[in-house]
Amino acid sequence: QVQLVESGGGLVQAGGSLSLSCAASGLAFNSYVIGWFRQAPGKERDIVAAIGWSGSSPYYADSVKGRFTSSRDNAKNTVYLQMNSLKPEDTAVYYCARRKLYTSTYYSRTPSDYDYWGQGTQVTVSS
Repeated sequence: QVQLVESGGGLVQAGGSLSLSCAASGLAFNSYVIGWFRQAPGKERDIVAAIGWSGSSPYYADSVKGRFTSSRDNAKNTVYLQMNSLKPEDTAVYYCARRKLYTSTYYSRTPSDYDYWGQGTQVTVSS
């Protein structure tokens, strides 16, 4: 069964931290870029971070730069997103997704460039 499964979401106060995990099974993972996206109610799905196969030099959206950190453990087929200094505007459903093998941009910010998606995990930051 091909799947990506996110975990670690929840409710946290502003200024707090959460750590998300994305575990892959049934699909090639280690050599692929994995992206983290989020979608708030009534808004488009936007990229938050992306990480390449080696884990070096991840991409971060300006809105989370300096607060979020992405890492991966290829031996465990798992990617992580550490979220610190959370703000109410970070409230959204967070998704991980596997980027297609060939895209025009390495760290693509386009959701259609990602072929497998997790079910999402809710992150709620209270003020």
